[in-house]
Amino acid sequence: MTKNETIKSWIDQYSGQLLRRAVYLLSDRVEAEDIVQEVFISAFSSYESFEGKSQPLTWLMTILNRKVADFYRKKYKSEPQISLDHFFDEKTGSWKNDDVLNDWNAENKETELLDDTDFNTTLEDCLEELPVRWKLPMKMYYLQEKKAPEVSQELNISTTNLWKILQRSRMQLRECLEFNWFAKS
Repeated sequence: MTKNETIKSWIDQYSGQLLRRAVYLLSDRVEAEDIVQEVFISAFSSYESFEGKSQPLTWLMTILNRKVADFYRKKYKSEPQISLDHFFDEKTGSWKNDDVLNDWNAENKETELLDDTDFNTTLEDCLEELPVRWKLPMKMYYLQEKKAPEVSQELNISTTNLWKILQRSRMQLRECLEFNWFAKS
């Protein structure tokens, strides 16, 4: 098969899987479609470097992950700083609302919540409400279970910055769950 025929075959075979993965990572179908196109352009350009030691899908997924990381790196650097004024009093530095520190209802055990379809929908909605620069680190660290150094390297941020992002994300996620789930329970 020629290079053109091989790439065309890969497009036919793997576009769906790559698109699903990209949509999951980006939470935006239009952006995901663009990234998948970039994956195939990159695969075409660097086809000679594919040695066949892995499956084509594995190679394409690696390219996809790099493209997504590049996308977030660019977006992360261009996005304005997020204000935490919502959580903290500007003058004293103390919590504006101590409710975020309260324990959640003990009768809602973690395993019960994770088995609840409605809770999972609410959790996913709350994750999607996070600022873009917080969403990917949360997904990479907690959902993909990547180690902090790996996440930091892929996003080109310091580990200290990653921990701050994760802490802020958890606070916002908790507040969202408090309002959209626990307050309604």
